[in-house]
Amino acid sequence: MTETADLIAVREAHRFDEARLATYLREHLPGCQGALTVRQFQGGQSNPTFLIEAGGRRWVLRKKPPGKLLPSAHMVEREYRVIRALADSSVPVPGARLLCEDAGVIGTPFYVMDHVEGRVFTDPTLPGLTPAARSGIYAAMAETLARLHAVDWRAAGLADYGRPENYVARQIARWSKQYEASKTGEIPAMDRLTEWLPRHIPAREETTLAHGDYRLGNLIFHPSEPRVVAVLDWELSTLGHPLADLGYNCMLYHLPADLPTVRGFGDTDLAALGIPDERQYVAIYARHTGRDPAGDWPFFLAFSLFRYAAIVQGVYARALQGNASSASGEQLGRAAPILAEIGWRIAERGA
Repeated sequence: MTETADLIAVREAHRFDEARLATYLREHLPGCQGALTVRQFQGGQSNPTFLIEAGGRRWVLRKKPPGKLLPSAHMVEREYRVIRALADSSVPVPGARLLCEDAGVIGTPFYVMDHVEGRVFTDPTLPGLTPAARSGIYAAMAETLARLHAVDWRAAGLADYGRPENYVARQIARWSKQYEASKTGEIPAMDRLTEWLPRHIPAREETTLAHGDYRLGNLIFHPSEPRVVAVLDWELSTLGHPLADLGYNCMLYHLPADLPTVRGFGDTDLAALGIPDERQYVAIYARHTGRDPAGDWPFFLAFSLFRYAAIVQGVYARALQGNASSASGEQLGRAAPILAEIGWRIAERGA
């Protein structure tokens, strides 16, 4: 099924002074005139995102969530910076229009970008499309990731966007700490991965611009063509290992189809649907980059599942506090033990 993003009234936990926002935008955002309307995008678990309309024009606003936040999380300032840096690259991004770091306007820093029309797919099996269309969608996703990893990050002004060395080790340390900070119960598989991953970091080190949350639901596709017209949600982007992005992108091949709010392929007959299997998908990426995961693949899959389990554990903790970005936050957070267990099984097989 092709989908447009669901819009709802602003959730109670995320309400802010819309009149004050309107005054600020009329002064700082060209073209923003007349009455302002604000609706919230349903979905996404991190930075609350809103559609704002005024004078017949539309923009998207992303802000930090309210409440106590984990260290280094929800960095909308980094999102804005990388989107601006990629404006003239081959990676499709929305136009970045305004960054407001003054929390006094609506309670937290925020930025505004152009609204991009197109299709958003949340079900990885792409119901309603033909096999040829599904094949095209997945090929476009892999090709766009390859384009991202080909960006000259130094020339784009991103040489200081992250440390170019020891990315994987630093990520393991970071998400181990984030997991501990948001822990609500024991997850034995997370403890095992926390011990196993640092001992099995691949020796081969590469540095590219890494998205950090590259998946189907964070892409906008052309209304009728199998072409990505915008890559969204850059909150976790940094300088990092490209195979970490690819491993994260391929997690759905290892997830059950009934996992709450994080659907994988499970036992789906991919060939019948026209969707490439994991080996075929990785081969598409490899053709565009010349990069072969080879023996490092089990590590990057296990690492990605560990990292995602830590992320959704944080979502769960925020949901219990009442400030998750989506109403499904509590349901998503319950997936953390499942993700960790799958990651540990892959690690054991890989070892």
